[in-house]
Amino acid sequence: MKVPLLDLKAQYATIKEQVLVAISEVLESQRCIGGPKVAELEEKIAAISDCKFAVGASSGTDAILNSLMSLDIGAGDEVITTPFTFFATVGCIVRAGAKPVFVDIDARTFNINAALIESVVTEKTKAIMPVHLFGQMADMNLIMAVADKYNIVVIEDAAQSITSTYKDRKSGSIGTVGCFSFFPSKNLGGIGDGGMIVTNDEQLYNRLFIMRNHGSEPKYYHKYVGANFRLDPIQAAALLVKLPHLEDWSEARRRNAAYYNEKFAGTAVKPPDINPDCVSIYNQYVIRVPRRDEVVAHLKKNDIGCEIYYPLPIHLQECFRYLGYKEGDFPEAEKAAKEVMAIPIYPELTDEMKNYVADTILAFLG
Repeated sequence: MKVPLLDLKAQYATIKEQVLVAISEVLESQRCIGGPKVAELEEKIAAISDCKFAVGASSGTDAILNSLMSLDIGAGDEVITTPFTFFATVGCIVRAGAKPVFVDIDARTFNINAALIESVVTEKTKAIMPVHLFGQMADMNLIMAVADKYNIVVIEDAAQSITSTYKDRKSGSIGTVGCFSFFPSKNLGGIGDGGMIVTNDEQLYNRLFIMRNHGSEPKYYHKYVGANFRLDPIQAAALLVKLPHLEDWSEARRRNAAYYNEKFAGTAVKPPDINPDCVSIYNQYVIRVPRRDEVVAHLKKNDIGCEIYYPLPIHLQECFRYLGYKEGDFPEAEKAAKEVMAIPIYPELTDEMKNYVADTILAFLG
């Protein structure tokens, strides 16, 4: 049996005609930049995120970069974040001219350990950027308490967590801004790159809106030095077709996770630990296993898709050596990088496929 890590063709088969019609509408209109599809998607993403405003972005990465630039975070500023994340989180901080400052992760959730954040706050700290990793939100109450105490903005990197909740509050709605990604592998994935910023701050929304179009308002008059952060209307059209299915798809992922959790109970495989205050959307189902690299090789040999998120923490990446961090500085992040792996969790998995995945892992581990 072959079980890919993600099967986008299976999803596409259920919505193909609707997607083609939606894209055709954009092509027939020849509104190839901006337009009603983008505006409609912005309105609907704001609504499902319990936010007043949303601004489309060309990618999740650019959503973060626009947020940093619009909040005037740059040279001389520090941004506290996690070393266990996708590169874009920290890459954007550096591209904005600021300095990333890391704290270790919570060993249970893989999210930033919020209890450690206050210890690295300095007079240069301008922002905290928690990452809601693998679909589960970070401990936002503690993060916001620190942010409020020191008058620091909070940028939620919610790229993997659209509609997930913490204490019944939606991802992206608690901090100053929230940044989503519509990369095709996400629960709400486009047919290319795309992203979105949500906020409840009208003044900030206005700046984000202007910044995404080279800082121009009106046309050819530039109040700010912005960039081309625009969301493509073809992406918006496809996402509008997918959006009504998002909750069902996320619920299917939760059912698949529950299935795996039961299979792995009492074994050498440690399933994801979900905070009781959180509802995860399981953008990934990430387990800890002994002999991780051997398990990965065995699964691939048996036509089972898997991936390591992430094999090398950000503080040990070659391009960030200048920050002065070294191996041993963040032991939980480093330990996770040696033990974690993701297995298929997408909604279209059958029980037979899930059994094959779990049984192949358990048989190998004995």
